[in-house]
Amino acid sequence: MFFHKKELQFHAKPDKPDPVYAKQLQEILGGQFGEISVAMQYLFQGWNTRGNEKYKDLILDTGTEEIGHVEMIATMIARLLDKAPVNEQENAAKDPVIGAIMGGMNPHHAIVSGLGAMPESSTGVPWNAGYIVASGNLLADFRANLNAESQGRLQVARLYEMTDDRGVKDMLSFLLARDTMHQNQWIAAIKELEEKEGVIVPSTVPAEYEATEFSHKLYNFSEGEDSAKGMWAEGTAPDGKKFEYEEMPVIYGEKPVLEPAPPYMHSTPPHDPQ
Repeated sequence: MFFHKKELQFHAKPDKPDPVYAKQLQEILGGQFGEISVAMQYLFQGWNTRGNEKYKDLILDTGTEEIGHVEMIATMIARLLDKAPVNEQENAAKDPVIGAIMGGMNPHHAIVSGLGAMPESSTGVPWNAGYIVASGNLLADFRANLNAESQGRLQVARLYEMTDDRGVKDMLSFLLARDTMHQNQWIAAIKELEEKEGVIVPSTVPAEYEATEFSHKLYNFSEGEDSAKGMWAEGTAPDGKKFEYEEMPVIYGEKPVLEPAPPYMHSTPPHDPQ
């Protein structure tokens, strides 16, 4: 159950309207690594967690916070759209300055949402539930969460560089800080689970399922041997086994030859090579 508080988690008020920046800010709202994505990812992970209450609480705490971030960014976008000169679009052809401004604005903000935020990216791509990961395996999910927070923080940092508006920067600064916390918490949770389960996901696969002779070999499929210079090519793997490096990978399979398709498929019949 959720209760809505009328106050925002943090300030979301720009110094001045900027409809072009409102379009850019849509990326961290409805883009692949935006706040809608992490909110839904964490909520579904939490709702689907079975028998691990402390992890369930951690996930749902964070997912609920992310709903608040969605509200903050949506509010900021709406305020950036205040007094957006949508009525000037007809004059854009006569005035190159206005044309440049309006050309950078998201037309959905003027036509569809009535100067409000949209559940879409900065290029107008609608948010997609396929962005989220909720596998039922906590270690796999926490690694996905770490990636999501890393990508999200990267995009917030880039947006921070793209504005001089102090009000916008203050909100982005808060989001950067929360992304730092969330990355740290997922790393800590990952380490805790790795100590219990090991580093390979899933840890429940029986040993006889895996062709272990191939489990720790780095195959060089590129010209040169640059990839051989990393710790992943020699020494001890994170799971305690020894890495091996193979310069020219051995081919274990045969050349495939497929049977001709049956006549009712109307495929091209086989021809003898000339």
